[in-house]
Amino acid sequence: MEENTKYTARLYSGGGIERLPRKKVFSLYEQGETMTNTSLRTAALAAALALAGCGKDGGQAYRQTSAIMNVPAQVIVYGADEAAGKAIADAVLGEWNRISGEFSFSDPYSVTALVNKKAYGEWVKVDAEFMSLLRLALDYYRLTDGAFDITFAPLWPIWKEAASTKKMPAKEDIEQALATMGSSHIQVDPARLMVRFSRPVQINLGGILRGYCFVRAAELLRQMAPQYPVELRLGSNMLAYGRRDWEYSVTDPFNDDKSFGSFSFADGVLMSSSGREHFVQIEGKLYSHMLDLKTGYPLEDFSSLVVYFPKLDSESFLASAVLAVMGKEKALGVIGRMKGAAAVWIDGSGKETVLVNEGSGAKWSKSRRLF
Repeated sequence: MEENTKYTARLYSGGGIERLPRKKVFSLYEQGETMTNTSLRTAALAAALALAGCGKDGGQAYRQTSAIMNVPAQVIVYGADEAAGKAIADAVLGEWNRISGEFSFSDPYSVTALVNKKAYGEWVKVDAEFMSLLRLALDYYRLTDGAFDITFAPLWPIWKEAASTKKMPAKEDIEQALATMGSSHIQVDPARLMVRFSRPVQINLGGILRGYCFVRAAELLRQMAPQYPVELRLGSNMLAYGRRDWEYSVTDPFNDDKSFGSFSFADGVLMSSSGREHFVQIEGKLYSHMLDLKTGYPLEDFSSLVVYFPKLDSESFLASAVLAVMGKEKALGVIGRMKGAAAVWIDGSGKETVLVNEGSGAKWSKSRRLF
């Protein structure tokens, strides 16, 4: 991989902050107190581990579903009885809910909300987990030359209004929003775990949290479910843990009821970014909800990108949203240098470009159509 892509190789250290109600978390930070990092494996999780070690039956599967980060979430534990499967699913979904809450942009008691409230002009103490996520987001900002930017908040209401009125926003409004953005205004002191803004920007980590959910889930599964294949779904993303004949169907970007094609593989993770999940028509033209944050406008000639990675705990992993905003040529160029990766890029007209790197465990199959 090229030197600049090594920014993305930083592993999430996990750890997290104490399991306190978020109002209490917010209060402690407001008082300037330093919270102690504690292990996510609490006494309740230890009990879950004991349950997860129970017997195994390859003819059954335990399923649990939820809604997290405004998308469907599902855990399927193959070969597990109800007790073992429930213990694993509860642990994974519980961790995902923790991540969703503690790093939420909209929750007034999240760590993100606190930083957004206090960091302009003063240093704010954060924990190691938040710092790790923030530094990763800044790495992505540099890697994409600003096309991925967690300070995009001023642009969102402009395009929300455009989607509602079906009218393109004024160029002046876009330029004014861009002038108030920029991850370059985020200052970090990793040694002291301190964050400060040099301008009054707002950060939103949503673009990397789903990938982080899979990283944390994989850590839990290595401890809790070494004997079970587990399928995790979060929105259109999938983590397949344990060797099995897995398949991931790519939805037709022009018809949600049809499959465009599928990847088959033994294990790994698939990350998907679809520009048509919230597609809108403005002045007779369809636009993606995904924005190029260098220009302030939706990505052009883009329908969706699905990327297969064989592992989460190596340099061969990048959030699909980060890759998508690079554009087709740069994105596929980066993926082409990632060991074992594969991808399908579908442009605005529905034409696909498929990349399967040498040695990849994934195979792509295009769906057959009668008409």
